[in-house]
Amino acid sequence: MSARARRVPTELAALALGVREVTIRQWARRGKITRYGTARRALYDLDELTELARTTTPTPEPAPAPPGAPAHGPAS
Repeated sequence: MSARARRVPTELAALALGVREVTIRQWARRGKITRYGTARRALYDLDELTELARTTTPTPEPAPAPPGAPAHGPAS
């Protein structure tokens, strides 16, 4: 398989690592992962993502609050 066929868009990169798309974009901006593609369409190397997932311990991200729910959780 060619290197080009191993590149995935942001949505699939996030799904592969179990993080939000914004996290993928932040990691690329910070140099943690390499961004490929064009100015309008980001792509990320699946092998690089797999290696990152293998060598790091994921930090669970909080789920977004449902509409109408308090922003900081239930009142005590």
